[in-house]
Amino acid sequence: MNVRRGDTVQVVAGKEKGRQGRVERVLTAKNRVVVEGVNMVVRHVRPTPGVRQAGRIQRESPLHVSNVMLVCPACNRTARVRNGVLENGRKVRICQRCGETIT
Repeated sequence: MNVRRGDTVQVVAGKEKGRQGRVERVLTAKNRVVVEGVNMVVRHVRPTPGVRQAGRIQRESPLHVSNVMLVCPACNRTARVRNGVLENGRKVRICQRCGETIT
């Protein structure tokens, strides 16, 4: 998976198409990501002693990783990612558009 927590991504398919946000969580087992402020759903939570808030709560729902695309911090456009190796042997992600490394 070429998307990591903290990356800025743009939704390229679905009802949230065109929205950008920061990746909060990556669910590798299900190939899904949770993006901040995107794909909001309403959860109805009962009042229990362990719950901090009851009622209707809005929260982010996971998106499939194929529906998001990484935004390159150097060229500030969506880009495909390829993997590369530096001289010291460290693996890095490289933007296909501009060739810059993505940290």
